[in-house]
Amino acid sequence: MSDETDDAAIGYGKPPRHSRFRKGQSGNPRGRPKGKKAGIPYETVLGQMVTLRDGGQERRITAAEAFLLQLSKQGLEGDGAAARASLAAIEEARRRRITSQEPEGISFISVLMVGFNANQALEALRMARKLYRKRPTARMKLEPWIVEAALARLDAPLSPDEQRTVLAATRTPRKVNWPDWWEVGLE
Repeated sequence: MSDETDDAAIGYGKPPRHSRFRKGQSGNPRGRPKGKKAGIPYETVLGQMVTLRDGGQERRITAAEAFLLQLSKQGLEGDGAAARASLAAIEEARRRRITSQEPEGISFISVLMVGFNANQALEALRMARKLYRKRPTARMKLEPWIVEAALARLDAPLSPDEQRTVLAATRTPRKVNWPDWWEVGLE
């Protein structure tokens, strides 16, 4: 009689009693296979190497670094949301570095302003102008007013060699009111 009741209980989700798992035995002894995680492949995209041109020099960095540099640049240019996002990323990286027992991944963060250097600051303040922008030999020349201001601050006259250097670095030397001690001729 008990065999008949056991057979009646056999069906979908109810295997025969002799093939059921014993008590304490798992139905999946190895566990769920790891496999690939479904979702957006951030690590693949952000791990790619990109070429960055900084002032004429090229260097290769990861897309994640380039993204953070761009975000930091936008933040310093006045974009509040970008500034908050870049600061949050920096703080998150610091927090991870401090809390992690084993130093893995990012061991130090360097914030580098890409595309911003002294030449750009001089141009923005109209202290100097870049000549022949499209050429690889482009160079900066000082505006006359900044040359006059710098010469007025000097304690002692410049040597003739130093005077030639200043003259060569001035954009329009004819417009400068040269001091009385100036020896080098304007050609």
